[in-house]
Amino acid sequence: MPIGSVSLPVNLAIFDFMGIAPTLRREILVPAFYARQTLVVARHLLGKYLVRKLPEGLRAGRLIEVEAYVGQQDLACHASKGRTRRTEVLFGPPGRAYVFMIYGMYHCMNVVTERLDFPAAVLIRAVEDETGLIDGPGRVCRAYEIDLSLNYHDLSTGRTLWIEDRGERVPKSRIVAYPRINVDYAGQWAAKPWRFRLKTAPVTTRLSIKSQRG
Repeated sequence: MPIGSVSLPVNLAIFDFMGIAPTLRREILVPAFYARQTLVVARHLLGKYLVRKLPEGLRAGRLIEVEAYVGQQDLACHASKGRTRRTEVLFGPPGRAYVFMIYGMYHCMNVVTERLDFPAAVLIRAVEDETGLIDGPGRVCRAYEIDLSLNYHDLSTGRTLWIEDRGERVPKSRIVAYPRINVDYAGQWAAKPWRFRLKTAPVTTRLSIKSQRG
């Protein structure tokens, strides 16, 4: 079993929205996976599966693009403005969901990383499932019905929302790093190549929804 995961029993009745038969290995990522350097976690999240329990069943999407935000010195990170009611979750235990709303209509989901009292997270930017590529954090949250009720949610419990390792190993040669999107205000931090994407997916260079960050 890889570091930071716990095995799930195989249930052949579970419908896999990717159209792939259940495998013998489905492991929920546990806090130890997230309690590492954020850039390491971000790269290792690619190829994992975001899983959401919905009334009609489970929906799962393979993670295609993520974006890292690291510490209060990172001017693109929400925590750069201090420890507030909104950002408190970023200072909490690793493996929690940080969900926030922008413009009163779009939700964005991050996973908290590293250690207690060090604010860092990885933004989920794109997934691929049976509907195709869902590109953009707001679109992902809309498709997977992720909203503010899931802020602070423990992603290691296997309830409601979690991330799974299904055995895929993504070589470094398949990961491309790009500057983060819509953070020009962050000065030199805007140029950090902390947006990671699988090579197989088309690259998004600009979004109409701004300030989707962690």
